Amino acid sequence: MIETRNLGKEYPLPEGVLRIFEGLNFELSEGDLGAIMGVSGVGKTTFLNLLGLLDKPTEGKILIDGEDVLLKNEKEKAEIRNQKIGFVFQFYHLLPEFTTLENVCFPLMIRGVEMKEAQRKALGLLGEVSLEDKAHLRPTLLSGGEQQRVAIARALVNEPKLLLADEPTGNLDWNTGEKILKLIQELHEKRGLSSVIVTHNEKVAQFCHKLYMMESGRLKLLPRL
Repeated sequence: MIETRNLGKEYPLPEGVLRIFEGLNFELSEGDLGAIMGVSGVGKTTFLNLLGLLDKPTEGKILIDGEDVLLKNEKEKAEIRNQKIGFVFQFYHLLPEFTTLENVCFPLMIRGVEMKEAQRKALGLLGEVSLEDKAHLRPTLLSGGEQQRVAIARALVNEPKLLLADEPTGNLDWNTGEKILKLIQELHEKRGLSSVIVTHNEKVAQFCHKLYMMESGRLKLLPRL
């Protein structure tokens, strides 16, 4: 589904460069639910942003469905992000001035789907995350766990093949976070997704098929216990 080859990322400094990582090779097969673990600041989010085409690597290749997406122009990359990739972030990134339903509708509207159809699909996703009855509420009236469920619905409303979740439980207590992980796991299987969860919490690993550890600028595949 997605693969990286000798991926590297560095940022220029006034003197020299800051190298985040280099030579990262990563594979996620169709249907896999993978976790990338590591301490805060090691480069996990940077790597996820590269996988999601939100940033550009300094070197290497990113292949989605066997196609080198770094060769695409910016418009083509935006279409891939909108149609093939769903994003879930630690801090939800919901628009506070709009309702829950409107927040979930936005990816469809960007794609050009008519409002009536967008609302129908969005309501269906809100039903899948058990929030259909709160479609009319604004995010500020929802709990943290509910806001994250809205974010998951938004991420999946365009029926992507790839789900990228950056610390989806990092802003929640573990009881709520565990429910969010179970929901991601359930939707992953139900929708036939390929998914990557970035986390510093080792408890997340129990929900995943494949585990990677990022440390010292390297990515290592861990054996399952």
